[in-house]
Amino acid sequence: MNHKICLIVNSDLTTSPQVLSWFEEINQPPMEDKKIWWQCQTLLLEGFTNIAEHSHKHLPIETPIELEAIRLDEAIEIRIWSLGEAFDLEQALQEIDELEDNYQERGRGLKIMSAIADKLSYEKTLDNRYCLFMSKLY
Repeated sequence: MNHKICLIVNSDLTTSPQVLSWFEEINQPPMEDKKIWWQCQTLLLEGFTNIAEHSHKHLPIETPIELEAIRLDEAIEIRIWSLGEAFDLEQALQEIDELEDNYQERGRGLKIMSAIADKLSYEKTLDNRYCLFMSKLY
């Protein structure tokens, strides 16, 4: 099975319900493991929030965020493209306190994504955008 869906939204957190609703299309037929599905939804929302709030914070709200989700036989892959600035994901993950020591309301998203995802990267693309890639095995 190989099911791919795509969506483009503004850099606006109020589109989060639309993003989650779109993502439901990838859950057909529904995954048996509800926890894995919840983790995939969490990855999507944390990734989208990070791009909208941090990567695009100095850009107009109309700046598009492009999302893609692919359901493979053994994993769900999520890609979110950003027009923001360079960001060293590995460095940031080393600098943030571990989740059990981090009680702040903000700044935990990257650690949460890192803890849930089987693969996590943020890399420059050939068209001068950045792609946040997350993969979750099931």
